[in-house]
Amino acid sequence: MKTKLLALVFLAAGSVLAAPRFYAEAGFGDGYVAFGAAPPPVVERYVPPCPGPGYAWVGGYYYPRGERYVYRSGYWGRPPHPRAYWVAPRYERGRYYYGHWRR
Repeated sequence: MKTKLLALVFLAAGSVLAAPRFYAEAGFGDGYVAFGAAPPPVVERYVPPCPGPGYAWVGGYYYPRGERYVYRSGYWGRPPHPRAYWVAPRYERGRYYYGHWRR
């Protein structure tokens, strides 16, 4: 009986220690959020034709929502001002940097 109880205690302790870890931190000044794991690789399947002049392609990307990543499909968008270009989101050193338009 003691052996079974001891084995159960070790299994329970091991499962608590082996639980997946999650870390989140928000930083609005630099436009990043620290996130526990990197997003999955992005796979572009299809880029539709440009709807007209003045549009820029924003490639598909994953962004953190809650405890997981959500995929945002690529789309054609109008830059907010002339000569603006899209800076894609990226994951570096445990931080996820959001995509944004830049001059």
